[in-house]
Order: sequence, then structure tokens, then C-alpha cells
Amino acid sequence: MGAFDQAKDKAEQMKGRAKEKFGDATDNESLANEGRADQVKGKAKEKFHDVQDDAGDKLHDAKERLTGDRDENR
Repeated sequence: MGAFDQAKDKAEQMKGRAKEKFGDATDNESLANEGRADQVKGKAKEKFHDVQDDAGDKLHDAKERLTGDRDENR
């Protein structure tokens, strides 16, 4: 996963935690729920990017095996 994507996903999770805590502290259930939703979205995006990167790596490895190319810079 790119560093930028990873930072965005983590920031969304942190924003969600802050919203949830603020919502809990102020008895604002809607804000707390919104914060929990932000956390779930951030985690889901992070997992999606991990799967995407893993698939790209596997595709690259399969291409190397089929073509015999070895990209030493990868």
C-alpha cells in the first residue's frame, strides 16, 4: 500500500476515534456512531489496499515465473 493511502486510512480511523470519544463525552449518540462508522470505513479501506497490494505482488510473481524475467529492482 502506498504511504499516502496508508496515512489517509489511519487518519480516518483516528478521526473516527476522536468523534466517538467526543460523542460519548457529550452524550451525543449520533456523533459517537458516526465515529465508529469512520473507524470501520478506515479499517475496511486499509484491508482493501492490503489485498490490492498482495494481488499485485502475486501477479508480478506469476508474470516472472511465466516469462522468466527477474526484476531485481522490485
